[in-house]
Amino acid sequence: MAKRANQKRKLLFLREILLEQTDEEHALTIQQLINALEAAGMEAERKSVYDDLKTLQMCGMDVQNRKGRSPGWFVGERHFELPELKLLVDAVQSCKFITRRKSDLLIKKLEGLTSAPQAWQLQRQVYVDRRAKTMNGSVYYSIDKLHAALGQGVGVTFHYFEYNVKKKRVFRRNGRRYAVIPYGLIWDNENYYLVGWDLYRREVRHYRVDKMVDMNICKLPEACPEERGRFDVAAYTAKHFNMFSGREGNLRLRCKNTLAGVILDRFGQDSILVPDGDAFFTVMVDAVVSAQFWGWLFGLGADITVTGPDWAVNDYRRQLAEVAAAYSR
Repeated sequence: MAKRANQKRKLLFLREILLEQTDEEHALTIQQLINALEAAGMEAERKSVYDDLKTLQMCGMDVQNRKGRSPGWFVGERHFELPELKLLVDAVQSCKFITRRKSDLLIKKLEGLTSAPQAWQLQRQVYVDRRAKTMNGSVYYSIDKLHAALGQGVGVTFHYFEYNVKKKRVFRRNGRRYAVIPYGLIWDNENYYLVGWDLYRREVRHYRVDKMVDMNICKLPEACPEERGRFDVAAYTAKHFNMFSGREGNLRLRCKNTLAGVILDRFGQDSILVPDGDAFFTVMVDAVVSAQFWGWLFGLGADITVTGPDWAVNDYRRQLAEVAAAYSR
């Protein structure tokens, strides 16, 4: 019985050695494997190690044997290839809604999915211009709770805050808890947002997840049951520039032909571009008009103009006049 238990332990230890220490560029010979087993207090014969390696292969582990100038045994295909892990590490490291501590912990776990010789390549600093990490350590778990609420079809309550000039939290609505029926989650402009029916405002609103604390999952009275299943999160995202609120409308834009790609990237491939002379086209777009929308429009210069409706044209003129006045003093 003791010999059988030791054999099982040897097989598991051999698997661990191969996963942690080998890859296509770093193989271990049979003698090196025997030495590692003996160092761990397990006697091993050459034939038994060969048998164990065959057992691991039969169980689906991609254990390969290389002959030639650098002979040895190694793990070939893994669940994640090294380029895939590098991509995941880059995403975690540059994601600003995850705290620095949580980023480091996640990257450490990702290192465990490859060999030790390759893991050092995952310790790389992705440069993102002045990327600020969130100071809210609970955001990681808030996202998990929101997914659970969406899956269960229930609501959530939470406190919502802003930071003041002293970097202190100031809670909205005088500290009263928000009650929201989730419709979906949006990742926009490097932030996570919850979109749902706000029971207090009696309308669909969105909230940054990293500004939520003390979140609880609970059953809430269904405010508009027909909306939950029909709500189009993608369409909602396309209308809100950087998730700022404003007046929603159907705007007519006149653009130079060189901006066709810009319009399609922003409003989707279904946008209808109507030729307007040789150098221009017009397009009707649904957008929530806010200062951020006008900022996007201004950034494209004279190559694009808003031509309707009148309230939108007048609002843009007012925005431009206010900015010009600030520089005429």
